[in-house]
Amino acid sequence: MPSRVGVVTFPGSLDDRDALRAVGAAGGEAVPLWHADPWLHDVDAVILPGGFSYGDYLRCGAIARFAPAMQSIVDGARQGMPVLGVCNGFQVLCEAHLLPGALIRNAQRKFVCRDQVLRIENNRTRWTSGYAAGQDVVIPLKNGEGGYVADERTLDELEATGRVVARYLGDDPNGSYRRIAGITNEAGNVVGLMPHPEHAIDPLTGPSADGLAFFRSVLGVPA
Repeated sequence: MPSRVGVVTFPGSLDDRDALRAVGAAGGEAVPLWHADPWLHDVDAVILPGGFSYGDYLRCGAIARFAPAMQSIVDGARQGMPVLGVCNGFQVLCEAHLLPGALIRNAQRKFVCRDQVLRIENNRTRWTSGYAAGQDVVIPLKNGEGGYVADERTLDELEATGRVVARYLGDDPNGSYRRIAGITNEAGNVVGLMPHPEHAIDPLTGPSADGLAFFRSVLGVPA
C-alpha cells in the first residue's frame, strides 16, 4: 500500500500545508512537491491541493495543467498511481483530461464558504474505501468556481458506471449538475472533489473528522 504521499505546491496554492498535515495525521509520510520539478521524489500517491494556482488566470487550473510536475503526474495516474485533486486540484484534473467535465463559476455568482453535508456514493475508489457506501459526512466547502458541469451523455455515463464519488445534500451550494461534489476515473485511482477533506481531520480544527478517511483509504489504514 502507498506510504509516501506527495502534495504539489503551485504558485497560489493555499491548502498544501493542510493536505500535508492530513497525510501525516492519517499515518503516511507527507512529501512536499514543487510544481516546477518533474521528479515526484518516489511518492506512491499525489494530492493536488486547493487554492488559486497561477492566480486562476486564463481559467481555473488551465495554467497549472502545464506545470512540469503535472506531466509526471498524468503519466503516473494513467499507470495506476492514486491522485486526489481537491477544489483547485479538481479543476486541474479536469484541465489535464484525467477527469471529464469542468468547474465553472457558482450559479449564485458568490463565493461559498460553509460546512457542507455530502453523501459518499462510491466507496470503491483508492481514496474512499474507508467509507460506507451511502455514508453522510460533513466537510468544509469553499469555492467561487465550484459548479461541476458536463454534457448529458457524460453525466449519464458517470451515473451508470458509479463514478459519482460524492453528492451534495441540503441546499444547493454552487449549481453543480446533479449535485455532483466529486467524481472518479474508470480505474478508481483518480478522484476529484470540490469540498476540502483536509479541513475535516480533527473536530478541534474543523467541523468533524469525517475527511480523514480519504487519506487513510489511500494508505490502507483502517478507519
